[in-house]
Amino acid sequence: MSSSFSRDRWLLPLGLFILSVTWGYTWVLAKQALSFAPPFAFAAERCVGGALALFLALKLMGRPLKLIAPGATLAIGLAQVSGFMLFQTWALVEGGPGKTAVLIFTMPIWTLLIAGPILGERIKGKQWLAAASTFTGLVLIIEPWSMHSSLFSKFLGIMAAMCWALGTVLVKRLRSRQQVDLLSLTTWQMMIGAVPLVLLAVVVPEHSTDWTAAYIGILAFMSVISTAFCWWLWITLLDRVPAWEASLSVLGTPVVAIVSSRLMMGEEFKLSEMMGILLISTGLAILSLLGWMASRRGAVK
Repeated sequence: MSSSFSRDRWLLPLGLFILSVTWGYTWVLAKQALSFAPPFAFAAERCVGGALALFLALKLMGRPLKLIAPGATLAIGLAQVSGFMLFQTWALVEGGPGKTAVLIFTMPIWTLLIAGPILGERIKGKQWLAAASTFTGLVLIIEPWSMHSSLFSKFLGIMAAMCWALGTVLVKRLRSRQQVDLLSLTTWQMMIGAVPLVLLAVVVPEHSTDWTAAYIGILAFMSVISTAFCWWLWITLLDRVPAWEASLSVLGTPVVAIVSSRLMMGEEFKLSEMMGILLISTGLAILSLLGWMASRRGAVK
């Protein structure tokens, strides 16, 4: 049992690293995709593709497709898929290349605030060092004191963050009350969450999608890998660690997004960004160290 516990503690950082790298690079791809498709259509196409990929995975693996907790799954799908994808894509359009969309990564703060009263999760002891370091790094990257974009675009970014945080807490609450197959839960939340996005794309007048080979390639990656696989991985990791810890860990995502953007566009790094990246990396290292120490104590027992 102790060896299994130790293995899980090392698999968690690996899974979160994969999420951060994939979702971070996805941020760059999303900006490129919006030059081929309007925002609502892109969000709908991405989620429909993810839902189809997850459904196919269920069928190939012979896993049950039965919807176990319809009410809870509906709430998760509307918050974590419909709301998050809608506000994320919209914020990316309204905020342009500025810092507005990066407000989405205030998600850990909202998760911490929501998880306390609902799940009873609290940061304890040395975990505060990791929280303080990552939060400070995030502030330095966002630079709220120098944001010149509209109040509306900031609102969209914060709404996306709150939707993601709410979905995260709802997943944890569902799993604490009922046994649910995680792949099936991911599939159903994606299928349910895609419906409002499709309806919105049909109702809102937008220009048609430019179905070029480049866009199809981007959409395939974002549907299968970034959406289907990564959301399943996210829910799986949430099942193993507190919601606030998982949320802090994915703060590596904006780091990867900024580094990717700077390297691809040949831009220079700002001092505040470099300091922010260093602080977030330090916070994630502290989390990993605390996890390693916990695994050592588990091995001794």
